[in-house]
Amino acid sequence: MRRGAGNKLPDRLNGVAFGVGVALLPALVLAATPEPKTFRDWMAGCDNGKTCAALSLPPDAAETVAYLRIERAAGAEGTSRLVLRVRGEWKKPPTTVQLKLDGSPFPPAGKPLPVSSDGDVVTLTFSVEDTAALIEAARKATKLVVTAPGVTGSVSLAGSVAAMLWIDEQQGRIGATTALVRKGANTTVPPAPDLPVVTAKPAPPPPDMKATAPQAAQLRAELKKRNPDACEDDPALVESDSAWALGNKRMLVALACSRGAYNLSSSFFIMPENEPAKAAPLRFPNGEGNDGNELTNASFDPRTGHLTFFSKGRGIGDCGVSGGYAWTGARFEQTELAMMGECRGIAPEDWITLYRSRSP
Repeated sequence: MRRGAGNKLPDRLNGVAFGVGVALLPALVLAATPEPKTFRDWMAGCDNGKTCAALSLPPDAAETVAYLRIERAAGAEGTSRLVLRVRGEWKKPPTTVQLKLDGSPFPPAGKPLPVSSDGDVVTLTFSVEDTAALIEAARKATKLVVTAPGVTGSVSLAGSVAAMLWIDEQQGRIGATTALVRKGANTTVPPAPDLPVVTAKPAPPPPDMKATAPQAAQLRAELKKRNPDACEDDPALVESDSAWALGNKRMLVALACSRGAYNLSSSFFIMPENEPAKAAPLRFPNGEGNDGNELTNASFDPRTGHLTFFSKGRGIGDCGVSGGYAWTGARFEQTELAMMGECRGIAPEDWITLYRSRSP
């Protein structure tokens, strides 16, 4: 029988070890995207448009999760954005925080810096001037400490300069006036690569909304005949089977095949309507399983034609892989991919983006 999908990262994520050895990316991903890198206490990566990000990795089991994240778009006009996130158990979220670099106030005047709040997370967005000053200070400083009423967090700067230098290298900025770290006199940098254009097509509604219900059951019965061990047939899983009309008498069918504590793995097929014997597995870039047609915690929205997945490394969803595909009327094309290889309390919106597309 199949392995449950809840106690560790899925098999498709094996490939590249980050930090303490959490293996995440398959060779298929690495063939198409820049490989994320770990630099001591920092991680950095770029997407296919050469927008790059680097972020600090909070200590394991930190009482207060605090981290820096810098993102830089490619090209001569690519700007940098540096933020500090702090997650604390606030009675009332603070409106300002104070920073120290190796014990000295930052900025040097020691003024409180304004933050915004979203639930238990507060965000400090650095000004252009403070961003440049912090990058310069990171050459010698080892630790940034953030304080707010009742909360203190620490951010290691070990590896930060190397991570930013790597970003400069990926974007062709070394020796350029716009480099983050190794500046020079060069005023020319490579332009940002064009992102692939993906046109998502909504799935047409079936003539009868109940018409899709038997399609998954037919395919599950057919699959059981082909390979009884291919998909678990627990009644709780069967209830999660789904099917959608794609037009031209084609169906998208998702069979829920294994469940863990926080991950549900489904196998996806394109099937001619009422012809399960002719069903073909979808082969997703970054898909799991022998056929590459399995996704974890996947959801298809027929109104937009978008199919997304979120494979959690642990229950709180602070590590793993997320991504998406779009139905174009002929196939599913990849639209996005992001990952975080360390379970350190980093929110999914701050994960390293490896792949992006754009709409027409």
